Amino acid sequence: MLDSAPVLPAYGRRSLAELVPSLLTALNGGANPLGIEPARRICLLLVDGLGAHQLAAHAAEAPFLSSLLGPGDPLTAGFPSSTPVSLSSLGTGAPPGAHGMLGVSFEADHGELLDTLRWTTRRDGRSVDQREALPPETVQPLDTALAGAAAGGVDVRVVSSAVFEGSGLTRAALRGGQYRGVHALGDLAAELVTALAAPAPVFCYGYHAHLDALGHVYGPGSLPWRLELAVVDRVAALVAEGLPPDGLLVVTADHGMVTVPAEARLDADTDDELRAGVRLIGGDPRSRHVYAEPGAAADVLATWTARLGERAWVLPRERAIAEGWFGPVGSDQVRARIGDVVVAARGTTGVTRSRAEPFLTRLIGQHGSLTATEQHIPLLQARRG
Repeated sequence: MLDSAPVLPAYGRRSLAELVPSLLTALNGGANPLGIEPARRICLLLVDGLGAHQLAAHAAEAPFLSSLLGPGDPLTAGFPSSTPVSLSSLGTGAPPGAHGMLGVSFEADHGELLDTLRWTTRRDGRSVDQREALPPETVQPLDTALAGAAAGGVDVRVVSSAVFEGSGLTRAALRGGQYRGVHALGDLAAELVTALAAPAPVFCYGYHAHLDALGHVYGPGSLPWRLELAVVDRVAALVAEGLPPDGLLVVTADHGMVTVPAEARLDADTDDELRAGVRLIGGDPRSRHVYAEPGAAADVLATWTARLGERAWVLPRERAIAEGWFGPVGSDQVRARIGDVVVAARGTTGVTRSRAEPFLTRLIGQHGSLTATEQHIPLLQARRG
């Protein structure tokens, strides 16, 4: 079934960008946009790929997390609903149009596609590290909420995989806290419990990537995905059991996920119509930035609109901005990173690139668009007693 209208992110009211500022305000006992009650030690656990719809559909595998579901509306992820975008919104407290991290890949200021997960570009068939040529602190120049809290005397810790320490995305989105690199779920939980026992005020951010990875490979709701959800549920319960009286555990996600079967994919690398007049294609199979050759933007828009039909929402750059897909766009530099044509897939459609993105093309689970399944993410809270 096709979504009748895009789910526009609730920027400024109930999006992922409001979460960390609300939690930091609650840390000081203040009122905040999300109505978080005060706490002196706060742990935020982000489970990559745990959409609100997936959690509700598989409540039996996650009894603890499901017990925290309340009557309130879920948060919205932002657009594109992809990890680099969401983590940047979480870390900065700003929507994508302000922080400028606009997808898994987008045309960076030097004219090449920047892979924001790896912080690389492709040249002569190889990946080139761009952390020196395109410093993450320049590509995403906003101060992070984490850095502001640390400067104000909060014990800020970022607990994530050891392999992400010093990565371009970590530097862009999560700079400012003490980085604690972990290797498995056991030391992830241990670091979170340890942080919650430290002298207040404490803000600890933890990240778990494997549920998303299994959703990509096997599909959301598959047996491996469900078993991983059960493990994550137990880890969250263990952290909650260690909460001090003034502690708070918050669990959220960066996006949901949909299954994209092979018959629902269009290959932009082999489709002559989709290639005509196109200079670069960024994003991922569910959300594409299409950059046109000079003078070809109108033709590219007409072709992609006709070719995709009801399978996607296809808008020119200025209309996507005007309709609020990215939130307020803060600069001409950020505006230029948005494709001449912006594509958000509907239903189970994916626009793949078999030559440029062979691994991504093969994945079953995808995300990035404006459907409810991808946009709605949980806001779960646990306190002692």
